[in-house]
This record gives sequence, structure tokens and C-alpha cells, in this order.
Amino acid sequence: MREIWSGRADEAERAVLGRHVRRLWALPGTALGVVSHPATPSSRLFARWDYWWQAHLLDCAVDAFDRSPSRERRALVAAVVRGHHVRNGGRWGNDYFDDMAWLGLALQRADEVVGVRQPAAVAELTRTLHGAWSDEAGGGVPWRRGDDFRNVPANGPTAILLARTGDVVRAEATAGWIDERLLDPATGLVLDGLRPGGVLETTVYTYNQGVVLGAETELAVRTDAPVHAERVHRLVAAVAERLATDDVLHTHRGGDGGLFSGILARYLALVARALPGTGEADEQARTTATRLVLRSARSVWAHRAQTPDGAVFGHDWTVPARVPRPGGDEPERDLSVQLGAWMLLEAAARVCDEPV
Repeated sequence: MREIWSGRADEAERAVLGRHVRRLWALPGTALGVVSHPATPSSRLFARWDYWWQAHLLDCAVDAFDRSPSRERRALVAAVVRGHHVRNGGRWGNDYFDDMAWLGLALQRADEVVGVRQPAAVAELTRTLHGAWSDEAGGGVPWRRGDDFRNVPANGPTAILLARTGDVVRAEATAGWIDERLLDPATGLVLDGLRPGGVLETTVYTYNQGVVLGAETELAVRTDAPVHAERVHRLVAAVAERLATDDVLHTHRGGDGGLFSGILARYLALVARALPGTGEADEQARTTATRLVLRSARSVWAHRAQTPDGAVFGHDWTVPARVPRPGGDEPERDLSVQLGAWMLLEAAARVCDEPV
């Protein structure tokens, strides 16, 4: 099983690298993902580049190295880190706290897993995210600078990064803020965010469930508080009941949404491999998380389109993928959709030796 899923993750990696990844402006030692294929002129020249998509490209490259280390994979990780920094104007941050959290997570893993070190960048991003918390606003991290909208896409990955870099107290406070303010008691799922005046944004996105699972699992590993595992148990069950059909995760088409369910799969795999505890509820959460990842991966693989330059994965993991045409509007043209599938297949390779 591991060889099978590793081979499928290899195929996703080759397809994304072959169609999308190029040097930034022909600069040696750089790489970034072209955000569409077939590419528009602005995408080909990296006029449009999508900071947070590139953070997930980096995270997927780290996944591939972690699964099967090689000199070439390490070089790619280093090149994406350099390409991101150069394209971002020699800075690590931007105006969006969710973007910075995603990059911080990817850089922290590049250091820990691959040995591509940017400690000053991780420290800067972590410090910025820590400082964005506001007791006066009732807690939480805003979506972007100068905005009072506080949402899960900013707070969830922030909590994961803070936990992984040793700020467990603030990570617990952030996870608690999400659970108190944004959990829907009727469904057990996490809502999107909170606007000034207590107005809820009630849309349910798959990736919001994923980052909460990631934060609570990291805290379950690092603390003795049983509440973190209990939140994981509850949320995994809600995802299985409400955000999957026949254990295949629901998806969100293209654009930014192309990444959402791959992110959920990433953190379901973390639950499957890292959630501590030997109780029945712990075992059930790990087994359910594994089943969701593997059945979703089987479906996306079964519905891929095979082309001379590699597999094309669908924006909907339950229907046949469409091969994008020049000038077409198929969501499959988006780097985000292909990264989401690559992320899922890497997750399957991590959990495939777990019982289903």
C-alpha cells in the first residue's frame, strides 16, 4: 500500500512541477508555481503569483522530501523559499495574517524536515502573528491589517504555528477563542469568522475544519488538557457526517477554493498519525480520519485525466477531471486545484499503513 500511494504522490508531484513550476524571471536558484496552465501572459511572467498558493507549493515540496528525501527535492524546497522571498519584494510578510501564517508553517517545516533554514523569517512571522492578537477586540487575530474581521483562516494556522514554535499558551488561547466564538453547536462544524458587533459569517469551508483539527491535535500532543482531544473527536465526526459523501470530502471548485479540501486532508492525516491517547474515542477519530483521507484519495485518483505531460486532477474529486484548454475556464487549470490533489495524495501516502 505504501508503495502504491507513494507512486501516486510522485505522479502528482511530477505533473505539478512539469506544468506549473518555473524559475522566477529566469533567476538561478529560484522557483515558483505558475498559477494557471495553460498560462495567461500575466501568470507566465509572475505578475499574478498568489502568495498563499506558493506557501502551499512549498508545503507540498516538503511533503515529498519527507516521504522520499533526495538532493533534487531539497534543492526545490530551497528554490521555492528563495523565489517567494524575491517575488515578495525581499520581504517575508504582507498585509494578510492568514497568508503569513501559511508561509510561517511551510518555512518552519522546511527547516524541521528538510534542513532549509530561515529562522529569522519564522521568528518574524510568528512575532507578527502573536502581536496581531487584541484583547481589546475580544481576542483573535484579524484577517488582514487594518481590518476587524477575525476568522478561522487567520486564527487556525496561527494556532498551529504558535504551538509548533513553543508559544503553547497563546496557541491554546487562539484555539479556545475559535471554539467559543465560531463553533456551530447545531452541526459541530466551525463557521468562518466574526465581524464587529458579533456578526457571524456562517459559511462552512472544509479548510477551516482542517486548521482547527491541526491546532487541537498539536495541543493534544503538547499539553495534558483533555479538551483538545475531545474537540478533535467531535470535529472529525462532524466532518465525516456533513462534509463528505461516501467518505469522499466535498470540494470548493477552483480559485482559492481549490486548496481547501487538500488542507483538510493534510490535517486529517495529522490526526491519524499524531493524535495521542488509547481510548475508544481516540481510536475512532484516528480511524475515521484515515478513512476520509484514503477514500478521497482513491476517488481523486480514479477520476484523474491522463495526458502526455502527466495527470490532471479534478476540482470535484467525485467526477472525471477535465483537461484545461487554452483560454478555457475549467477550474482544473488552477495551480490551487492541482496542489490540493497533490496534498491529498501526500496525505494518503502518510496514512496508508494505518487501519481503515
